[in-house]
Amino acid sequence: MSFTDKQEALVNSSYEAFKQNLSGYSVFFYTVILEKAPAAKGLFSFLKDSAGVQDSPQLQAHAEKVFGLVRDSASQLRATGGVVLGDAALGAIHIQKGVVDPHFVVVKEALLKTIKEAAGDKWSEELSTAWEVAYDALATEIKKAMS
Repeated sequence: MSFTDKQEALVNSSYEAFKQNLSGYSVFFYTVILEKAPAAKGLFSFLKDSAGVQDSPQLQAHAEKVFGLVRDSASQLRATGGVVLGDAALGAIHIQKGVVDPHFVVVKEALLKTIKEAAGDKWSEELSTAWEVAYDALATEIKKAMS
């Protein structure tokens, strides 16, 4: 099954909703991650020395990058049927930080909860599926780059 124009449009519109409150949704995203995996705090340089998740330019920039990569993956999936990492260093960075498979599951759950929050009454199974497919394709490529 190919990624459709509608799926790409759903990802793009909800990404824009996410960016409307980048500060709040970034904090929400990392709070969900740390609720599910408290030990993951040490994986993020901008969280290591803080008491909890607090808004910062680094936190926002990283969240925007994560969500932007998934959005870009949706565009690539629709255009070509696959995802190519634009940043060859992503695999090495994830290895260096100690990221393992279960972390990808936690990030996916947090990403979906955050998009659900950002989308509000526009949330649907179709929207969820579009983000899941795009995230899974991106995660697969990052994991390949890690091996």
